[in-house]
This record gives sequence, C-alpha cells and structure tokens, in this order.
Amino acid sequence: MSDTAGYWQEELLTDGVLSRRFWAWVIDALLIMAIVAALWVVLLIFGFMTLGLGLPLLNFVPVVPLAYNFLFVASPAAATPGQQVLGLIVLRNDDLGRPTPLQALLWTIGFYVTLAAGAIWLCVAFFTVRRRALHDLLGNVVVVRRRALVSHRPS
Repeated sequence: MSDTAGYWQEELLTDGVLSRRFWAWVIDALLIMAIVAALWVVLLIFGFMTLGLGLPLLNFVPVVPLAYNFLFVASPAAATPGQQVLGLIVLRNDDLGRPTPLQALLWTIGFYVTLAAGAIWLCVAFFTVRRRALHDLLGNVVVVRRRALVSHRPS
C-alpha cells in the first residue's frame, strides 16, 4: 500500500511539469531579454559618456542569462520568476530540499550547454523518472509543482 502512495505522490509532484517548464522558460526568456536590452543601453550610454573607456563592460552582458538562472535557483525561492509564476520549484532529487549553490550552478551550466548542443536534448525529460532533463540529472535536482509538494509532503 505504501508503494502505491509513493506512486501517486510522484504523479502529483510531476503532473503537468513539462508544459509548465516550457511556459516558464518563455516568461524567463522575455525577462532576460528585457534585462539584457536595458543593460546594453545603459552600458552603451556609459561607454559613450566615458569616451569609450566603459565600452568593454558590454562584454559582461552575455553573463546575464547565466547569472539570472543561477541566482534565482540558488535563492530561497529555488525557482526563476517564470517558474514561480507557474507554481514550479527546483529541489534536490534526493530529499526534496533546496538545491545547494553548486547544484544550482551545475543545473544552470548544464541547461545552457544543452541549449547550445541542440534543444532536442531537452526531450530526455519525456523518458526519465520525475520528468528530469539532462541538466536536472547533472545538478541532481528535480522540478516539481510547489502546490503538490506542500499538500502532500510526508511529515
């Protein structure tokens, strides 16, 4: 009977997670684009005001997406704004605790390497337990529905 309860708990945690992850990514991509655009304009103006001395700061703009994902997943929220809006949270796979900063870093780097290698690799999530993508496996994390976790976490 306890095996069945574990099965249903797993189903509740991961039910609808893949579609929510996609829409969370869309929201996060739009937010990242807005941040990058604003930062680029500010740094460009700063570069012209300093007669070109500030222009090398534009080289740091590509770090924004990495910092965005890492800082939000390593934060107490353990989710990016897009994931928060859609009720998702990134947790350690072992005990469903918040990820460590190292896990958040590995997850973030793995995500962008997966995107660079071809987003088709994200389809691995269709075939793994708990719907985990390659970058989830690398960081030893799982993305679950916050609502199911709160209402069904064992005491």
